Amino acid sequence: MANAEQSGRPAEPFGATAVDTARARLRVARLGLWLVAAVLAVRQVAVVLGTPRGERLTDLETWVGPNGVLHVNGSLYDSTRFTGTPFGGLVLKPLTRAAEQALGWGWTFGTLLLVAALGLVVARALPQPVSRRTSLLAAPVAISLLMLSLPVRNTLWLGQTSIIPVLLVLLGCFVVRGRHAGGALIGLAAALQPTVLLFAPLLWFTGRRRAAATAGASFLACTLLAWAAMPHDSYTYWVHHMAGVGLGGRADALGNQSLHGALLRFGLSGPLEIALFLTLGAAVAALGVRRAVRYARDGQLLLAVAITGCAAVAVSPTTWQHQLLWVLPAVVGRVGKRASDRYVWPVAVILVMTLPAKMMLPNMASLYPLRDNVVLLAALAAATVMPFLSRTSPYYRTPIPTQYAAPVPARWKRIPLLPFLRRVLTRPNLLLELLLIRVTYAAYQQVRLAATGGTISGGRERAEAHGREILDIERFLHIDIEHWANHAVVKVGWLRDFFDFYYTSFHFVVPLSVLAVLYWRRPVDYRWARSSLGFATLLALVGFWLYPLAPPRLMPGLGIVDTVHGVQDFTQPDYGTLTSLTNQYAAMPSLHFGWSLWCGMAIAIVAPKWWMKALGLLHPLFTVSAIVATGNHWVLDAVGGAAVVLAGFGLAYVLQGPRAGSAAVTPTKDDHRPLEPEKERTASA
Repeated sequence: MANAEQSGRPAEPFGATAVDTARARLRVARLGLWLVAAVLAVRQVAVVLGTPRGERLTDLETWVGPNGVLHVNGSLYDSTRFTGTPFGGLVLKPLTRAAEQALGWGWTFGTLLLVAALGLVVARALPQPVSRRTSLLAAPVAISLLMLSLPVRNTLWLGQTSIIPVLLVLLGCFVVRGRHAGGALIGLAAALQPTVLLFAPLLWFTGRRRAAATAGASFLACTLLAWAAMPHDSYTYWVHHMAGVGLGGRADALGNQSLHGALLRFGLSGPLEIALFLTLGAAVAALGVRRAVRYARDGQLLLAVAITGCAAVAVSPTTWQHQLLWVLPAVVGRVGKRASDRYVWPVAVILVMTLPAKMMLPNMASLYPLRDNVVLLAALAAATVMPFLSRTSPYYRTPIPTQYAAPVPARWKRIPLLPFLRRVLTRPNLLLELLLIRVTYAAYQQVRLAATGGTISGGRERAEAHGREILDIERFLHIDIEHWANHAVVKVGWLRDFFDFYYTSFHFVVPLSVLAVLYWRRPVDYRWARSSLGFATLLALVGFWLYPLAPPRLMPGLGIVDTVHGVQDFTQPDYGTLTSLTNQYAAMPSLHFGWSLWCGMAIAIVAPKWWMKALGLLHPLFTVSAIVATGNHWVLDAVGGAAVVLAGFGLAYVLQGPRAGSAAVTPTKDDHRPLEPEKERTASA
């Protein structure tokens, strides 16, 4: 009553303001995610339609263009350019003229509508129960992931129809209520993509036998209809090409992510390869359907559908990139008892489905078998071995909570700006860390190269002009010591060899060693140091992009001896040993010095003994000497490297707060259990 009298309105109930604030934030987040999905859709349209005719929608134009295979009177498979089933050709032939007229905008927008529908169905099919926040945000997140995925991008680019079978299966499983109607949709999808017939056993063993029978009957009816209308084409597809083998490209091509393609790439061929493929395919299909049935009975039907689709990807004779969409829904599976491990599987699936394989694994010959078959391995893992949690597991909804370090008071009131990024005491998942480090470094390499338009010669003139600017500034400041230091070192053989070795060997070894030691011995400090290094590298990429700079060794007329890479031929647009591999003009700021300074600062802050701190600080001293003496950097490059490292530590402080170190554990609201002895020792260290 007092509140009502003083304010002129009834008092709000306790907690109402907090609830309203949470709802407002949720609405803003949902609107932002829908905006992201819309931007991604517009970008896809712009990429496809911005490409000249003849380079876009190539598969569709091959089928329905003026001289397309659907226009010919002979067999659809004479040129092996048509990869669909005979029933698919029978359906598309009447639409040839209309598709030809709508070869650009119409087909692309139609495909985008199918992607949006697929995302909405997936969001609706999430295993129950789901929180209100998840139900509101699931649809835009699903559509955004689909837009980013390589199969959808490939489908839009080529003008393929591979989204239709996936959507038909999901509609038959989650939207259509009648069992016969759902089975008919799945049978129709199987007529367009034969391995989809693997869903019939899933329906049968989960009690939907009428739907399974209807799916089989629909598939048989569509196939017989196509056989009656096009007997020669049907014989060619089902017998001569063994359900599509050899259509659209070589079966051993990297684009064929199936067991058959992998075995051919391993050098197997002939009867041995066929027998091994049939044996492995039968085992994967049986195990995949068995696991899918178990998760369907557990109430995770979307996961069951994803597992069955992954098995279909593996056992198909040919599974091209635009047909790999079945792997992405497997992201809904929950793996791991600890809350910190829950991100490993979804992050791995999203990275595999959105990034090229070259970004996932290093360019090493020993890793080629993994890199060339990374999507197939993800599909096999989901179908056969990934230990997804059952909903009856006590860890399904309440995993073991993360242990957080007690927050350290900051000097300023509004720090940290992101308080939810609290310092975690336990080690992060090693597989996830290695995966993210690899992807981050691959992106770093791509940005370095893109800074000059994708070619080294593209930024040469601008980079050399910036080099002259840097030299003028150093002369004004009387720190232009590059020529003197370079020629002084060249005259002393052992010193030249030492700096060459230091420059080429310690740039990656020392930072990775520091990260490894911190990861194993000081998990909290590892997260702090890793964040600082990530921020510094991100800021350096901005510098590479905005200010391409020729190092002293690539400045004509300066007289610098390139002690590491050898003599340069300045008459050529691209010169030097490494110019074809990376952007040699990514010199400002120097990450050679920046990363070494980060190592020195991390060691000086964390190391317990003075001699360790001193040894750590020697590394940036030797590094700055090496980069200047070998002619690979200007002195001001080192200043820029120091600036981005200090800014990286500053950003980590502002966003996440002060370094927590070995502070005590802060129990979470869901954690009422005592710490294990090992964690108690870590917390009290």
